[in-house]
Amino acid sequence: MPTPSDPASPQTVLITGASSGIGRATAIELAGRGARLVLVARGRESLEEAAVEALAAGAHAALVHPADVTDPDAVQGAVDTAVAEFGGLDVVVHAAQVMAYGRIEDVPREVYERVVDTALHGTANVARAVLPVFRRRGAGHLVVVNSLLGNIATPLLGSYVTAKWGQLGLIRVLQQETRDEPGISVSAVQPGGVDTPIYVQAASWTGSTGRPPPPVYSPHRVARAVLSTLDRPRRIVQAGLFNPLITAGFRLVPGVFDALVGPLLQRMAIADDEVGPTEGNVFESKPAGNATEGRWRSI
Repeated sequence: MPTPSDPASPQTVLITGASSGIGRATAIELAGRGARLVLVARGRESLEEAAVEALAAGAHAALVHPADVTDPDAVQGAVDTAVAEFGGLDVVVHAAQVMAYGRIEDVPREVYERVVDTALHGTANVARAVLPVFRRRGAGHLVVVNSLLGNIATPLLGSYVTAKWGQLGLIRVLQQETRDEPGISVSAVQPGGVDTPIYVQAASWTGSTGRPPPPVYSPHRVARAVLSTLDRPRRIVQAGLFNPLITAGFRLVPGVFDALVGPLLQRMAIADDEVGPTEGNVFESKPAGNATEGRWRSI
């Protein structure tokens, strides 16, 4: 892909999960600011498509680097490539994630562990590779796309809930461990339901794929929340109007919450499209299903 002639000008941003959903939307939004982008995900084909879109949207450069965030050497390679090509790294947006539906007793151990590994070990791998680069220059911003499910629990999404609760804890530790360097920021962005392909691409042992619960937000709206966090660093940013209310219900009236959440999730977050057990894209990229938006009406 094209690279810039002036390595000192635009901001250099590495995005994981850049082939689909929020990561891809964030790449497009940052492209509008003329950023130099390093796009990371498991599949080259979808990354190349995202790079073309980013360049058309105004990116100063768009470099493709296939890597799985659960592979620490691959993550380090992506960061090293960004530094070698552009002379440094200003921002990292970590949006890579996979999902599985099903009761804990039904989801195969390997699937459960990969969902959790992607969030926990993937985030740790990104932090280990990125924070030394930020420390050398005394500045940098790591934004991790977490979830409303980092604050609450629901049935049928146990692996994802575990992943996002653990990831949020790790984010808070990283915030504490970078207090010695005022120029470094670590932020979490927590979306609610978002119109992305992750629900259809998810593994499932429920007899159906999933769907985003309402209200459903555009991935570009969440991406703009990421950009607002870059402009004004904050610890945790909610990208869902009702997130605080839902979280309060989970914490303050847990009995009522638990009685309601199962039926509501079955009604509003399961697609009822009758599919057999599937590993989805948990273990490998499925390029045909990658896109910025999903198939649901969003706001």
